[in-house]
Amino acid sequence: MNTKTKKMVMMAMFSAVAFVMVALIRIPIVLFLSYEPKDVIITIAGFLFGPLMALAVSAISSFIEFLTISSTGVIGLIMNVLASCAFACTAAFIYKKDHTMKGAWLGLIGGTLLMTAVMLLWNYLITPLYMGVPREAVVELLVPAILPFNLFKALLNSALTLILYKPVVGALRKISLVEPTSKNAKPTKLGYMLVALVLLITCIIWGMVLKGVI
Repeated sequence: MNTKTKKMVMMAMFSAVAFVMVALIRIPIVLFLSYEPKDVIITIAGFLFGPLMALAVSAISSFIEFLTISSTGVIGLIMNVLASCAFACTAAFIYKKDHTMKGAWLGLIGGTLLMTAVMLLWNYLITPLYMGVPREAVVELLVPAILPFNLFKALLNSALTLILYKPVVGALRKISLVEPTSKNAKPTKLGYMLVALVLLITCIIWGMVLKGVI
């Protein structure tokens, strides 16, 4: 299988898995906002093959969602692609420039900040049309609900990406869909994984707070 064919296979596979994540895992958090882990899959695809792959997987999986299970129509499609691309493409672009653990962290932080900012803007612009409410009502939700939700979502996806990236890449290497790593590559340090786990636990607690469980 040549490189181009492998990338096409990987694009289709990651798109399918991202869609399955939405179909099977959708957790209501606050108001009309729900968490699903598809951006983790999109980001891993971007880390492996670059930001254009992240863009393609985001667009394909969101379009499949639009055609099948979505109840938000074209507006939901636009918002899904914007959110996923702001997070995953940014993270993949920075990681491509600095292919180290430091680069991965910087990419995920950059993706978190950009996605949060982008979704604040687009919720301000589009949510009044989607919900049929005055823009002033949406403005009142930006800081107490939409801002913390998007930070929570991006941070949780960052933690899951850091935890799952190595196992996923290892599995893909075993079936020859990803090239073997360089012999000079440094293994992931335990400290990074522990920080990711702490971040994951923090996000879970934050999510429970947003839902009013604690």
